[in-house]
Amino acid sequence: MTSQPSVAGRTEGKTIPSLLRRNAMEYGDLPALTSLDAEGLPTLTWSQLREEIAAVARGLADLGLRAGQRMLIMAGSRPEHLVADLAATQLAAIPCTAYATLSSEQISFVARHSAAPIAVLEGVGELDRWLPVLDELPALARIVLVEETAVPPGDDRFVSLAAVRERGRELHAADPGVFERAGEAVAPDDPLSMIYTSGTTGDPKGVVLSHRNAIHEALAIQQLHELPPHLRNIAYLPLAHIAERELSIYLPIVTGGHVHTLADPTAVVGALSTVRPQSFFGVPRVWEKMVAGMKNMLAQAPEERRTALEAANELLQQGYRLRDERKEVPAELAERIAEADRTVLAPVRHLLGLDELLVAVSGAAALPLEVLYFLAGLGVEIQEVWGLSETTGAATGNTASAFKAGTVGKALADIEVRTGEDGELLVRGPIVFAGYLDADGTVEQATDAEGWLATGDIGTVDEDGYVTITDRKKELIITSGGKNIAPTRIEGLLKEHPLIGQAVAIGDERPYVTALIVLDDEIAPAWAAARGIEVQDVTALAEHPSIREEIDRAVRAANDRLARVEQVKRYHLLPKTWTPETGEVTPTLKLKRRIIAERYRPDIESLYETAQT
Repeated sequence: MTSQPSVAGRTEGKTIPSLLRRNAMEYGDLPALTSLDAEGLPTLTWSQLREEIAAVARGLADLGLRAGQRMLIMAGSRPEHLVADLAATQLAAIPCTAYATLSSEQISFVARHSAAPIAVLEGVGELDRWLPVLDELPALARIVLVEETAVPPGDDRFVSLAAVRERGRELHAADPGVFERAGEAVAPDDPLSMIYTSGTTGDPKGVVLSHRNAIHEALAIQQLHELPPHLRNIAYLPLAHIAERELSIYLPIVTGGHVHTLADPTAVVGALSTVRPQSFFGVPRVWEKMVAGMKNMLAQAPEERRTALEAANELLQQGYRLRDERKEVPAELAERIAEADRTVLAPVRHLLGLDELLVAVSGAAALPLEVLYFLAGLGVEIQEVWGLSETTGAATGNTASAFKAGTVGKALADIEVRTGEDGELLVRGPIVFAGYLDADGTVEQATDAEGWLATGDIGTVDEDGYVTITDRKKELIITSGGKNIAPTRIEGLLKEHPLIGQAVAIGDERPYVTALIVLDDEIAPAWAAARGIEVQDVTALAEHPSIREEIDRAVRAANDRLARVEQVKRYHLLPKTWTPETGEVTPTLKLKRRIIAERYRPDIESLYETAQT
């Protein structure tokens, strides 16, 4: 059990609608939501935000959205997204944000599985991927477009969010009690939202979270990092990502924070100096890019300035490493660190917009230690966390005063973490989700009889309670950008082409997906002969231009059916089939991924040598 004091008592009776009502009454004039994009809404105070939610909620109800139904959202991080999400929540419906990169085929699956009667889409880009599959979605009755110009004319299925809001505003003005009664009817253990995640089979699963899950997680995070109320943060990651949902929807509601939405995640570094966030979450790729930019700046700085920055960075790293090793920082070194930080590094943090940062967090994949140490040397100490959609985000976390570099910290308040017989990490506590949505609308519990959730991650828990992740039991790829990708789906699509006998998708903790593709050594010679290619040696065929062109076409065909983040950017073609005898597959022909990764390391590394980041 964690050493953190319990927060369970503070969740009793609370729901997201009840907290929104509290915020409007107690923090009504404080800023709640600001768009960093020119076309977005101006800053909304908490009282104004609740009025917006009320208008959209009544409008959605008028369209037919009812308690217990799912509502899909596909849009970027913008105020309208959060308002629509919370409007559905007020109705006791279950909002579900889908990744904006889903292909039409994947959209069809989640829309049919969720049986959502209403979908909220951002604009033309999203609508173009929904239109081809609309006839496959009998439950979908109405589509709401955030961008009014994207509404197809003459089709009653489509309506603008502005029209929904305007109709809802009229209804709310006529009878405000309807909105209030809807919120009061919501209970703490009712479903709050749903997140689609992928299992090893590649089939998305609907993770259903409750109000208690999200509020407990928020209170535990606030306590863990001793966060004051009314924090500023930036919402820039997809709101289909559990971390962004928790940190940019639920935590700000619990603490009365101020969220700044940013539609373009690549612009986040520039947005830091505008917002000067007090809390900031980044997947490893964000921190890696920040460090790469800093090192590039150092390389171009005048020698005297570069020397001073490098010396200051080294001093702060020394102090960080000593504290990590549970050693006291000598007084003389502490004074030198304080002086270097004040005179050299504080101005750099101010320039970057990190000077008011109270907590910086990384999660979704392991952060390279060299990145962790360099940022600590800048005075930005990253706290690594670990968790799943199924644990409403972080189940463990490091803190500024209690950390071990390379671990993901200790369990949050009221959370238990232990290892099973095979080393799999098990989690129990109030943040563990309600279960997976079944196609019939019921929720299937995923914990055992004692409430333990098997996470699929292999790890250790040391004598001090710090958790270290060592492997993954489930075969998910988690890119350095924090995207969860099921490799088996990619591999299956590649193998649909007869020339491809085997394939393995690569991309764990990498910037993009690549693949090792094995030529089918029986099909390839016959395929070549049928096209007048006289080469019969499979190794030579793997280098033949016609074979290469056909494999290129096969990869493009697979990519057309995949979300952008899943698409294979580069591949390496191998001529020899993998067999149990050669060691890359089991007797039942399951891939031995770790062996493949080690055996073909040079080939894999070559696929990332000129990575387009």
